[in-house]
Amino acid sequence: MVEIVAAAVGASIGIAGMSATGFSRRNRENESAVIRLTMAVESIAGKLEELHQDMKEDRREMYSKLNNHDTRLASIESKLNQQH
Repeated sequence: MVEIVAAAVGASIGIAGMSATGFSRRNRENESAVIRLTMAVESIAGKLEELHQDMKEDRREMYSKLNNHDTRLASIESKLNQQH
């Protein structure tokens, strides 16, 4: 009877050890996945910020050009109105 109890206790200790090893491995894998995801999110955030800055610069350039064209058109219109 003692042998059976000893075998059961030994098996339980072995199973507990294997579970702890598996848990530790999964924990490391999960930690690695979180680090990779965090780096990916930070990279995407950086790219979005670059895109936002590019869009602001393009918008500034576009409005500047539109303003120049508006000024030139107003000048042409005033010259045409003076001729008539």
